[in-house]
Amino acid sequence: MRVLFTTWAWPSHLYALVPMAWAFRAAGHDVLVASQPALYEETVRTGLPAVSVGRDVDAVGMVRGYVLPTANDPADGGGQAPRSGKGPRAMQMFYAHADSMTDELAQLARDWRADAVMFEPTALAGPLAAAAAGVPAVRVLYGTDLMARARGLLPQVLAPLAERNGVGEFDPFGLLTVDPCPDDFQVAVDHPRLAMRYIPFNGPGGPLHPPLGPPGTAGRRIVVTWGHTMARLAPERFLAGEVARALAAPGTEVVLAVTVGQAALLGDLPGEVRIVEDTPLHLLVDGADLVVAHGGAGTVLTSLRAGVPLLLVPQLPDHLGHSGRVLATGAGEVLTRDEATPERLRAEADKLIGGAAHRAAANKLREQMLGLPSPAELVAEIESRVVACAG
Repeated sequence: MRVLFTTWAWPSHLYALVPMAWAFRAAGHDVLVASQPALYEETVRTGLPAVSVGRDVDAVGMVRGYVLPTANDPADGGGQAPRSGKGPRAMQMFYAHADSMTDELAQLARDWRADAVMFEPTALAGPLAAAAAGVPAVRVLYGTDLMARARGLLPQVLAPLAERNGVGEFDPFGLLTVDPCPDDFQVAVDHPRLAMRYIPFNGPGGPLHPPLGPPGTAGRRIVVTWGHTMARLAPERFLAGEVARALAAPGTEVVLAVTVGQAALLGDLPGEVRIVEDTPLHLLVDGADLVVAHGGAGTVLTSLRAGVPLLLVPQLPDHLGHSGRVLATGAGEVLTRDEATPERLRAEADKLIGGAAHRAAANKLREQMLGLPSPAELVAEIESRVVACAG
């Protein structure tokens, strides 16, 4: 089978597809990953075959348009883009990416003779291109199904692109949805869903040298990470250094996970903070007492797979959605940007580390995750459904 994977040019969305793409490749299927030109080099770094389609879109500029407001935002908006057009900002952005990719992606699906198109939930060029090429589409979630409520709206939103590519009636959610979230963490959905064990891919990289000591050797361990997005939007939105300074104290080891490019944004840090650059998060969280972060799906699921509770400060609507599920399941606490003062961060961290309930909730989700079939175990099931649909 020939399986075409697609996402728009955002690294964390690509990372969510990598385990499934490698599972198909390891099973002997042909795999190709297609995205906008800006993601080509990052895709190549995953070891997967890659191709560019469409044109780049100013994703950073559009994401700035839906940063959650705070009481301390500067008068100039702190890098926040003005609102333009009608409808939700996020939907405007997803449409812009689909508009930039659909035509070439559909042609690629035909020319490459794809048997199926697998897409992350915001890459709406995926189901359109699959429909245009006459092959099934399979949606692969990267976290909480935040698009579930938009299902009925999407055909209308995408109608101009569908008409342009000769597509009539189609399902923007495709044949089925592959879901890496355990039942307790996922929102209620009414579409076909195939549960999958979450396998973290947090970017290329290897273990630390020297490694972290065994858990507990330096007191309690807190991992702080702020993902890839916020530093790209505006330096003042990147709170990792500020949070690490608030939490550093004798008897507390703070492991601050950043990219090389983010290190310059951290400022002066006390000796209790160890800066770790370009190390995949899943190599850092095992044995941690707490993860403090922004609420990105990859960070949340990677932490929960290790059974580690979370303290989250969401700054984007999707961060808010994932954080809400952490709060609902009891696996952590959530602060707004305005609430996240040094004193409140320390108090919440003490409460989360000192109590057993949040750790127990995180461990419950971990056990649910580990009980689900791996991507490799799902390949044959997906293949059979694709073949049956094509037949």
